[in-house]
Amino acid sequence: MTARNACYAQSGGVTAVINATACGLIETARQHPDRIGKVFAGRDGILGVLTEDLIDTTLESDADIARLKHTPGGAFGSCRYKLKSLEEHKAQYERLIEVCRAHDIGYFFYNGGNDSMDTAWKVSQLAEKMDFPLVCVGIPKTVDNDLAVTDNCPGFGSVAKYVATSMREAGYDVASMARTSTRIFVLEVMGRHAGWITAACGLASEAGGEPPHILLFPEIPFVAEAFLARVQDCVDRFGYCTVAVSEGLREAGGQLIADMGSRDAFGHAQLGGVGQIVAQLIKDRLGYKYHWALADYLQRSARHIASRTDLEQAYAVGVKAVELALAGRNAVMPAIRRLSDAPYAWEIAVAELRDVANVEKKMPRDFISPDGFHITPACRLYLQPLIQGEDFPPFKNGLPDYVRLKNQAVKKQLKAFSV
Repeated sequence: MTARNACYAQSGGVTAVINATACGLIETARQHPDRIGKVFAGRDGILGVLTEDLIDTTLESDADIARLKHTPGGAFGSCRYKLKSLEEHKAQYERLIEVCRAHDIGYFFYNGGNDSMDTAWKVSQLAEKMDFPLVCVGIPKTVDNDLAVTDNCPGFGSVAKYVATSMREAGYDVASMARTSTRIFVLEVMGRHAGWITAACGLASEAGGEPPHILLFPEIPFVAEAFLARVQDCVDRFGYCTVAVSEGLREAGGQLIADMGSRDAFGHAQLGGVGQIVAQLIKDRLGYKYHWALADYLQRSARHIASRTDLEQAYAVGVKAVELALAGRNAVMPAIRRLSDAPYAWEIAVAELRDVANVEKKMPRDFISPDGFHITPACRLYLQPLIQGEDFPPFKNGLPDYVRLKNQAVKKQLKAFSV
């Protein structure tokens, strides 16, 4: 069998461990030179594939590819660019096939979230219709932990570890100063529709009265009066109150509290500042001095405190993606299957892309306390294993020593294409 080339692309918001997936994929592909020739990477995700801006990863040393496992961000660049339906944007999908044909690409790997799995599914459909031999494999990645079928998503465990750590440390700070200064601390975390990251903040609280005292989930409609009453109760009992809030917090009618009125490239509402809105509400109604923080990019790029479990799973799905492709498994995604909670055990299973694409997994109601303000023991049992273990990157001159690849482009063979 003649070896054919592979194309790998990173999509959407990057994580502390997405490069570990790239590492697993490239290292595994290099073990099969008889089946896979070169691994190309789309520069800035799917945009690089559409514009034929492909990176030749064979020019990177084994040592530098191995260093990807310890490097955050997206080594080849990512993008927020969603391909619409085949009917609306058939030319773009056909362009993908054209690029694959020009560079003898027989394997297409797309590493991302819900929208990315939809794209990989559509590419597989079109390749079949055009009678072009292309194996498409989606690879899970999202800090939001909202992909269907898989037990959890690579990228989430490290964010969970970071926000829980940040909440615990900030809690000690606020407790120290509450008598004469700040009584309220609010941490805003990511999560547009699903409150998994907010829930992870709750891991910091292992006994009554420990921060965070209140969690605000997008799954639970925000009622100001109930919230303020809980804040006052916490101040009365503990002397201060700490809150973690999801960026996607909504009112009872479904209106996003922090909707800025604009849209991102995927058509989603641009969010920001719900932490400040909530903190200011406390100030206006209860009069307490506050501080608020926006975890933002820090939560998803904190490789220095990544979860070892998350790192191992991120690498494993990269390895499995290649194994599935070589086995001819088209339109599938490696998925994490939990075997037991204690001791924690997992394996890599296989999901059909059609079952994953555009399906959003939210927090189960039994993971949220009856009053809607915290997590339950069942949620803690689910979350706790995902943040276990440390795998510190190498340090140089007191700072993490990360790799920057050469990312040399492959010579273009097609006419320019506008996106």
